[in-house]
Amino acid sequence: MSPFALPAALAVAVLVVTATFAIARLRGRYDTIDTAWGAGFAVIAITSFAAGWTGALPAALVVVWGIRLAVHLHRRNAGLSEDPRYVEMAARAQRFPALRMYVRVYLVQGLVMWLVSMPVLLAGPGIGAWSVAGAAVWAVGMFFEVVGDEQLRRFRADPANAGEVLDTGLWRYTRHPNYFGDACVWWGAYLMACQHWPGPLTALSPLLMTWLLARGSGKPLLERRLRERRPAYADYVERTSGFLPLPPKRP
Repeated sequence: MSPFALPAALAVAVLVVTATFAIARLRGRYDTIDTAWGAGFAVIAITSFAAGWTGALPAALVVVWGIRLAVHLHRRNAGLSEDPRYVEMAARAQRFPALRMYVRVYLVQGLVMWLVSMPVLLAGPGIGAWSVAGAAVWAVGMFFEVVGDEQLRRFRADPANAGEVLDTGLWRYTRHPNYFGDACVWWGAYLMACQHWPGPLTALSPLLMTWLLARGSGKPLLERRLRERRPAYADYVERTSGFLPLPPKRP
């Protein structure tokens, strides 16, 4: 691996979130970072491939995942008001709220983006058994993420489902099929990185992503809001796995 790969990727991540912050200020919406999250990974993967640090397969898979996620989140947020998480964070910043949001939200996400991208930076060229295994895990993750998002979109689009809880399709087996799929995508990237040394040392990256989704800013915050808005959600929690897809519990 080139000694310039890691600092260059960090510079790209900081550039992406800084440009996104400027756009967010113009739009008056801090949740613009949600769109840039997936796109940032794609930019890092493209940069790494262009520099010869990453093979075509891992770079292409990360670009597909990142662009798909960016488009999905942009379309989802376009018809909604500002995400309450960002509104609350900005309101708590009594002095220099814009600067605090840039540091605490944008730069932090840029750092996480860089850390999670480590397997892509170390994947290297060529295709072998680890690459094939990683691509298979990535495909499972994409299936759960894409299908889960589409099932939720259709559910929300039906006025008859207002205030109800989606508990069919993939959502029957896990309360967060899209988050589970996201984690699988990055475990797949890690397996692809294991094709070459020191790729196996990047296990922290998928572990960090999985923790963020299952225990950090993903699942816990979302479920707290759903419990407040949907009375039936408590029963759904009792019978449905929180992360890993499992058969639902019998009543």
